[in-house]
Amino acid sequence: MRTCVQTIKYFLFEKQTCLLAKQTCLFSLILIIGFLIFSNVEAALIGETRDFNVDPSYDSQKREDLSAVLVVESDKLYIFVDTSLWDSFSDRERNQMIANLITLSNEFENRIYPVLTSNFGSEWIPGIDGDRKITILLHSLRRGAGGYFNEINEYSKFENPNSNEREMVYVNADYLASPLLKDLLAHEFTHLITFNQKERLYKLKEDIWLNEARAEHASTLLGYNDVYQGSYLQRRVNDFVKASDNSLTEWNNSLSDYGILNLFTAYLVDHYGVAILNDSLHSGFIGIESINYALINNGYRVDFADIFTDWAIAVLLNDCRLGSKYCYTNPSLKNLKILPSANYLIASNQSALSVNYTVKTWAGNWHRIVADGEILDIDFNGAPAKDFKISYILCDNEQNCSIVPFDLDENNQGKIVIDNIKKYPYFIIVPLFQSADSLEERVIFFLTIRSEDKNQESEEIRKLLEKISFLKSEINRLKAGLIDLSDGDSSACYAIADNLYFGITNNKQVRCLQEFLKGQGPSVYPEGLVTGNFYFLTQSAVSRFQEKYQEEILDPFGLQKGTGYVGSLTRTKINQLIRLIAG
Repeated sequence: MRTCVQTIKYFLFEKQTCLLAKQTCLFSLILIIGFLIFSNVEAALIGETRDFNVDPSYDSQKREDLSAVLVVESDKLYIFVDTSLWDSFSDRERNQMIANLITLSNEFENRIYPVLTSNFGSEWIPGIDGDRKITILLHSLRRGAGGYFNEINEYSKFENPNSNEREMVYVNADYLASPLLKDLLAHEFTHLITFNQKERLYKLKEDIWLNEARAEHASTLLGYNDVYQGSYLQRRVNDFVKASDNSLTEWNNSLSDYGILNLFTAYLVDHYGVAILNDSLHSGFIGIESINYALINNGYRVDFADIFTDWAIAVLLNDCRLGSKYCYTNPSLKNLKILPSANYLIASNQSALSVNYTVKTWAGNWHRIVADGEILDIDFNGAPAKDFKISYILCDNEQNCSIVPFDLDENNQGKIVIDNIKKYPYFIIVPLFQSADSLEERVIFFLTIRSEDKNQESEEIRKLLEKISFLKSEINRLKAGLIDLSDGDSSACYAIADNLYFGITNNKQVRCLQEFLKGQGPSVYPEGLVTGNFYFLTQSAVSRFQEKYQEEILDPFGLQKGTGYVGSLTRTKINQLIRLIAG
């Protein structure tokens, strides 16, 4: 039980320097002492109930508070169960639950607590309540939630009226009879440690993704995933493969968020040791910066971006023959391989395939290309001034693979040409957007893919291809509805028929686009140049136009800024305005 003397010590320890007048500090101290004198601080006995505040966003019934009965007490734990749930059990079920919770308590004291505190440090002792024991509250949570930690309980009711004034975690009571109960407790207890080691001692709020990453690794650290079948790790692998292109650092509290965090952290610790998680926790940095600090501190000459790139290739190939960094060393993950997020079949007799993608920061991105020709030609065009890191992979029929960097220039443009592509079953490009920090961000990039058959000698096929090309151009001409097809500067055009993008030159559709943008005024296209060449000035003008009509063009894609790419929605709006102008 916490006494007023302990409260005074806590107040003096936490508030070492008072910036207010002495009278104000004394008055605040008296208020805290008085508040605790009249609050309920007595410890419960087995079978007694206590009232708790809970998070309605997690509670299955969206409750804000509930009563719970103390079922098990040990040297380190108080285990409470929601009274309404406990009362619904038969005597036989209660006896079984008590046995399960005693087993959990023993596991916590003999394994979970010593292993996690020796790696990450301890929780706050004796803590806000002056009691060395940790409270576990089991109540039914919403589907998909295993448990949660609420840091407001680490503050007094004077500071936050919703505080339970305990070192405590919440676990889903639906897992009372599940072997995963210990995994969930280990996860939430790691959050309790992190609060003390980072937020309380360093006064820093850890990035959510890294806070969760440490907690996700707790089960593996404890050896609970050594048997893969039915394990916590198996569940996370399933979560990951369902959405493997999810962002590592963008947190939405979804199962896919936990999936990628678990698999990336397993790789990080596999290759660089748990000391990276520990040293990043005990540093004056957060997020990616703290991982880079820990890598330097442990003598490594790689950074977070290097490791993320290697991991993105490892989860695709997972083959130690290609180099130790391209596989998992954890035996439970030796068979993990994900499928590329996009696939293309390119025939040698078709024109170039152009695709655009919006990619999240720190998200896996894998594009597989199967080419019918002898030569594969790929152009990459990424959003300017963004941090792209790209590799491509070539594997032959014997799975002998080459992993090669895809070099970009200062404008984030690059080109590769692969000769004799038929010797490879497929080609994979891995374009990654790596922001300098972990802020939520999305950028766009473009791929133009061509396949050629250099040995094609048939004159008949050549003529047929020429006819197809001519018919395509005629169709585009008719769709465009252009009145003036000369090389002059006539602005008479009634529609933009094609998708237009950076790099197109000497093009009538681009000239028509530029005439339209010029007519939108200097706020959209101050330069007003009509050249037929789609370069930076035109790209910037298109972006301004898209932002002018954001609701119709950008919002459907969830974008805040213009891309400079004239796609279907942009063309629809332009053509609508052209028709209005024409009459």
